[in-house]
Amino acid sequence: MYKFATAMAVGLSIMTAPLTANTITTQEFQVAQSESGFQRWVKSFRSQALTKGISARTFDRAFRGVRLNERVVKLDRKQAEFSRQIWDYLDTATSPKRVSNGQANFNTQSRILKKIERKYKVDAEVIVSIWGLESSYGQRMGDINIIEALATLAYDGRREKFGRQQLMEALRIIQRGDITPNKMMGSWAGAMGHTQFIPTSYQAYAQDFTGDGKRDVWDTSNPSDALASTANYLAKFGWKQGQPWGIEVKLPAGFNYGNASLKVKATPARWTQLGVRTINGGKIPNHGEGSVFLPAGADGPAFVVFKNFFVIKRYNNANSYAMAVGHLADRIAGKGPFVREWPRGPGALKLAEKMEVQKLLNKLGYDVGEPDGIIGPNTIDAVSKFQTSLGLIPDGKANEELLLKLRRAR
Repeated sequence: MYKFATAMAVGLSIMTAPLTANTITTQEFQVAQSESGFQRWVKSFRSQALTKGISARTFDRAFRGVRLNERVVKLDRKQAEFSRQIWDYLDTATSPKRVSNGQANFNTQSRILKKIERKYKVDAEVIVSIWGLESSYGQRMGDINIIEALATLAYDGRREKFGRQQLMEALRIIQRGDITPNKMMGSWAGAMGHTQFIPTSYQAYAQDFTGDGKRDVWDTSNPSDALASTANYLAKFGWKQGQPWGIEVKLPAGFNYGNASLKVKATPARWTQLGVRTINGGKIPNHGEGSVFLPAGADGPAFVVFKNFFVIKRYNNANSYAMAVGHLADRIAGKGPFVREWPRGPGALKLAEKMEVQKLLNKLGYDVGEPDGIIGPNTIDAVSKFQTSLGLIPDGKANEELLLKLRRAR
């Protein structure tokens, strides 16, 4: 009876005691439990790695200080909050700032780009475009240790096969001497360097263009290896130098929209015969077979896309990505925007209007940074504050109605 009462009293004191710095919360306990499980997994994986030719020295160097990365787990499980329309994606991907930065980097790296273009027969503008989309021209290559990221993915289970395969190749890259573990940084999903190669792609396509014995796609002072690696990748999948990814076209009245499919390919002569014309009214130039592509449906711009469009998709298998790479490359080369407007819908803003919103917010004292047309968290927060100042529902939505209010308030 005494022991029972004492136990109850102790239990009561623990439950009612205030939390202190030393108190372990349920979440912290779960993380600690996961960490202990993760370290057991690392020991097991070490045995497997050693049987695959990874030296004990390489493994132990690579895993020194590596822990279960909760940030990687959260990012892997995160669901997109909303689906971006193609025009919103392209507004961001081919923003004036990204174009001007691309042109600046193209000029800065022109000497090495010419050499890469000659060797791999891949247009320099598209290499720079991929560089811009993947890491903002080397400014955002990722800040997560690749070994820790891939080990976390392999342990967490949802992407176990991918994580294990990429982790083993990452260890081989370290063992080869291309990079040291502490400098092998990248994204939470294991993509690395200026143009974001995952380890298996790195192993298959990375190039030592500088000739120093290392395939250093991370080098912040010299992106040559990374740019050459990207060119090599595109070349291996059949890039056709001097040919466009696609061109904007006009469709005739009565066009059979069943033919507007990436699965339907025809010669330029055949598309011309069916009434398809360039946006300026000319015949479709002969760049080989192409497909009619309507990324926003019949109400938006129309394109005929050629082989290079599909080659870009081998880098990232998304139509929007391939279009962004192609169009950004065109803009870096000095070509203009698309002629036909996107069907943005009632109240939707064009890129120039989004930038005007940001300029007006800045003028009114809501600091959103340099106007770039990207309606990100800072702009949404500023819009909400502006709406609150007017007694409106602070939904953060930037549309024509908001732009009119900003114009009146300036």
